[in-house]
Amino acid sequence: MTPSNTSAAEAAAKAGILIEALPWLKRHRGAVVVVKFGGNAMISPELTRAFAEDIVFLHHAGLHPVVVHGGGPQISSALTEAGIHSEFRGGYRVTTPEAMQVVREVLRHRVNHEIVELLNEHGDLAVGLSGEDAGLFTGTRRGAEVDGVTVDLGRVGDITAVDPTVVRTAIEAGKIPVVSSIAPEGGDIGRPLNVNADAAAGALAAALVASKLIVLTDVAGLYRNWPDTDSLVSAITDIELRGMLPRLASGMIPKMAACLEAVDAGVQAAAIIDGRVPHAILLEIFTGTGIGTEVTKEAP
Repeated sequence: MTPSNTSAAEAAAKAGILIEALPWLKRHRGAVVVVKFGGNAMISPELTRAFAEDIVFLHHAGLHPVVVHGGGPQISSALTEAGIHSEFRGGYRVTTPEAMQVVREVLRHRVNHEIVELLNEHGDLAVGLSGEDAGLFTGTRRGAEVDGVTVDLGRVGDITAVDPTVVRTAIEAGKIPVVSSIAPEGGDIGRPLNVNADAAAGALAAALVASKLIVLTDVAGLYRNWPDTDSLVSAITDIELRGMLPRLASGMIPKMAACLEAVDAGVQAAAIIDGRVPHAILLEIFTGTGIGTEVTKEAP
């Protein structure tokens, strides 16, 4: 069969796209890439499916993707269904022991399971993990400062130690690890803590010394002078970012702090990208311009 001029041109265009990706495939083959999944990309079925396709593509392209997820919208909905009021202080969800039971159920047994199932539609590829598994995360409780006063947030914490052995074991077995952001206080699995998923992704990327950390968010990237949308920063060094950090909006601070922790630990680059854009992960990794804001360590 002789193809039409139109179909031949379309095929040539597709071949051109594949060839354009070749240097990036060569560069990233074997690389560990930690991806934090959340925001609108998590609650839109279309974007969630595109995210899963991106992760599976990375896997089959020879990279080692590791997914870290939160689940804020799902947690809020489940707490409402349980008749538990959600209160936020200093940008953190106050998490009572009763609320923590719901948080743990949603993150570990609902959201994690859904992501694993979606990835496994493409084969037996993914395995679900929690920060509670095999000493992966260790946390400590934290408070928040509101109007100069430290307030108790309940079972909310920071990650203080990471043992990535269980994640490395999954990667070596050819699996895609999917990790929920729960950390046992002091390593005691009977005292789970709700930890920020951005921070969890940054800490895990640092412990793995990943090649790249990618944080999906609901904006195009970091803006130098928000809300001026013309001030989007495509690339920034750790030194410049540290200077900007105190002036950032509260929701952006944990994302950029996670990027800093990663590059400080030897991760080659960390990026925040717009999860509202379909296949944003592929655009970030396999194109020269990327998408969003990339953070790198300034050369000495």
